[in-house]
Amino acid sequence: MTDKKIDADNTNDTKADVSKADKHQARQQRLKEKVDERIAKAQTEQGVFQVITGNGKGKSTSGFGVVTRAVGHGLKAGVVQFIKGGWECGERNLLESVGVPFTYMKTGFTWETQNRESDTAAAQLAWQAAKKLLADESVNVVLLDELTYMVTYDYVDLEDVLTAIANRPKMQSVIVTGRAAHRKLIELADTVSEVRNVKHAFDAGVKAQKGFDY
Repeated sequence: MTDKKIDADNTNDTKADVSKADKHQARQQRLKEKVDERIAKAQTEQGVFQVITGNGKGKSTSGFGVVTRAVGHGLKAGVVQFIKGGWECGERNLLESVGVPFTYMKTGFTWETQNRESDTAAAQLAWQAAKKLLADESVNVVLLDELTYMVTYDYVDLEDVLTAIANRPKMQSVIVTGRAAHRKLIELADTVSEVRNVKHAFDAGVKAQKGFDY
């Protein structure tokens, strides 16, 4: 191969690289313009009601991530945990230590208690604590962890839940987690995320790990 041929090949390669770079920059510029346009249109200031549902792992973890983010910005948050009861919770250990109030159903998992009367009573107590948070203008973020089950089992009245969330302070954000969220909760929500179960270690017999699963 002659030197001229090598130089020509190198020149062609350089032109191709420049062309790719130009095309990439043009694509990114178009993307930036679209993003900037959406940001410019999003001028409404209000709290957000988010539902995180689905059969996959990570719904509560996602909710706690938002609470942690809020606290990191110096905002006030509150958490009500339905279902999980007194089971050790790493997020609770951390967030309570920085002043986040927690209320949880002390009866624990409903499939452990198998007692509708006591579960309903415990759910009602937890829901009353939730309603206080939802009426408190000083609370910026409220996490209602696993509330969907309480609605499904009819331990907590759906219409009462919808009313309390709809009438909360304007700038308060609320996160509801749990499987099979009722369609009315989804309709009321501003943001809905569905976590899909693709694969889970527990199905393969892997024991829940402290610090990862709870």
